[in-house]
Amino acid sequence: MSDQPHDHPPLAAEPPPDCPHCQKPLPLCICDSVTPLESRLGLLILQHPQEQDRALGTARLAAQHFENAVVKVGLSWPSLAKALGRPIDDPARWAILYLGSAKAAELDPESEVVALTRKGEVAENQRGILKSIEGVILLDGTWSQAKALWWRNPWMLKCQRVILGPRRPSRYGHLRREPRSDGLSTIEAAGLLMAALERRPEIAATLEASFERMLKRYQEVEKAHPELTPRPKPRGKPDWRRRKRRL
Repeated sequence: MSDQPHDHPPLAAEPPPDCPHCQKPLPLCICDSVTPLESRLGLLILQHPQEQDRALGTARLAAQHFENAVVKVGLSWPSLAKALGRPIDDPARWAILYLGSAKAAELDPESEVVALTRKGEVAENQRGILKSIEGVILLDGTWSQAKALWWRNPWMLKCQRVILGPRRPSRYGHLRREPRSDGLSTIEAAGLLMAALERRPEIAATLEASFERMLKRYQEVEKAHPELTPRPKPRGKPDWRRRKRRL
């Protein structure tokens, strides 16, 4: 037998553990910098189970800012109350970010949040409707995943539909292309919507600052450990022509 030592391939490094709060690999976690915020509004984020973009996802980061926020992963729930885990008096007092083709810039260019009728038109008494909102529902995932959540949960039809008219594009930039110019990350949408409903711009500013820190951390880790920062596939544009009558 040969006395020469055998060459063995180097052992693969163990992947770092995930943060129990944001569920990102620990090098990407910024949970220690989250600023708690008080809010009269509830926040419910429903995440499609196939939303796998842990590195750039923002749902759990957004929820950490609010004591009364809930993140649920799944496809369907019997009611809003079941999704929240507590009784709800009137689902119509919960605003759901609508997925249709209506754009706030075309319907009401002066407003960042517009309440819609079921026909996709601007609702009358905007101020009264938005003032009565008690909670916000966001669907987290790709456009196709978010639409799947919409169709699987008929109780969403009872909620007040709202759309956003952001003044600037998503801060994702080249890291993740949104299929529409008004598309935002979950944390940006939560900040914009809740800040507008409560008339407290500091809510949006705080969540945007968290998002900026998350993106900066992502870019730092991407240089040193690219295996922890896989780029998501481009999110295709939604085809509303086939679904417009059904929404």
